[in-house]
Amino acid sequence: MLTIPGTVWRQCDRVNRRAALMIGGLAAGGLALPDLLRAEERAGIGHSHKAIIMIYLTGGPPHQDMVDLKPTAPREIRGEFEPIETRVPGVQISELMPRVAAMLDRFAIVRSLVGAEDRHSSFQCVTGRRFVQQPLGGWPEIGSVLSRLAGPVDPAVPPAVDLSMKMAHLPYNLPGPGWLGMAHTPFKPSGEAMDDMVLRGVSVDRLNDRGVLLARLDAARRQIDGWGANTRLDRFTEQALGILSSSRLVEALDLSREPAAVRERYGQDDPQCLPYSNLGYQAHMSKFLAARRLVEAGVRCVTIAFADFDWHGANFTNGRKVIPLLDQGLAALVADLHERGLDQDVSVVVWGEFGRTPQINASAGRDHWPRVNFALLAGGGMRMGQVIGATNRLAEEAVARPVTYADIFATLYQRLGIDVASTTLPDLNGRPQYLAEALQPIRELI
Repeated sequence: MLTIPGTVWRQCDRVNRRAALMIGGLAAGGLALPDLLRAEERAGIGHSHKAIIMIYLTGGPPHQDMVDLKPTAPREIRGEFEPIETRVPGVQISELMPRVAAMLDRFAIVRSLVGAEDRHSSFQCVTGRRFVQQPLGGWPEIGSVLSRLAGPVDPAVPPAVDLSMKMAHLPYNLPGPGWLGMAHTPFKPSGEAMDDMVLRGVSVDRLNDRGVLLARLDAARRQIDGWGANTRLDRFTEQALGILSSSRLVEALDLSREPAAVRERYGQDDPQCLPYSNLGYQAHMSKFLAARRLVEAGVRCVTIAFADFDWHGANFTNGRKVIPLLDQGLAALVADLHERGLDQDVSVVVWGEFGRTPQINASAGRDHWPRVNFALLAGGGMRMGQVIGATNRLAEEAVARPVTYADIFATLYQRLGIDVASTTLPDLNGRPQYLAEALQPIRELI
């Protein structure tokens, strides 16, 4: 194993580790990169590049203050925000979301999302499954599934990327590949990981020299093992070296390559938008732009965790700070996808783990409400400019067209060209598992 040493850095968990870049262990959990590439080939590399951008609203966003306002309900239910008209006739959303309202013909709202668990976790949003019903090893998140099924679009770019920060409440952090194994862990470009992507003091020429050295070592090992006359590096090791000498991923994450006007459109990062932002719940507007650049570079699934919506108190104070930021970043992302011709291939889904109580509590907050939730969808060639489902007059429960997390997952997979009714993956016991509990996409969207 070749090592390109770097400096010493400290993780956020205060554990000192060497900032070293190992050719054999770059990808995930110490797994040799050539072995990862072999596994990806066995999974099969897809010929099309369709992608998903998932925006996870940690903590459970208030549906009745964002996309399902009830202006005729009693004041203790309807809250402080007023509805505004949108580009879709007859559809209103929150006054805090004017940018999305002005382009709602490019969105679809699901107001009747049901089946949520009363659990603060990203699990259901990124797997489509209930946490309490898992096979051995656990359900994999969608980025890991795409890594296993389709592999990378470009050998130098990982198929799945997790842009979320490390969050203090551990279940908010993405669950990972489950029984698919570490080879399919989404790449997480934290500050430390980005340092790893820089070959400190090592030129491409020097890396190529080390490739020659590895070839010689490989030849000697093969001779010793009696493997025959072929002493050439196998193509997976050559491909691993190619990843290290490519700058495509680093360039995709370098937002300074975008014109200033584009960066301004997405808005400024607000690391102090909430009183507890230091716990990892920050409004990083730049991640919306990074997500667009990553899917252009070949990433199949990008996940963003945005701010936090667990407002048991000060719901309206926090809402005035956070919801307009989401509105700006989301509108910029969807507009950008359309302008760059990506709206047919890139699906966007925005949601959280559950909704909030209709009744406002004594602390001017809303509590957990798993009985109904919402989702915003865009792109993917889906039918936009519509509202799916409805809740009763107090936003308590779905009274028309209930939709489950599994239904949305079936739709996302279908938009990726994957038939959920016939596609399975074997779990650790060798049993075939369907990708989603629902086997048909949402008919209104396709």
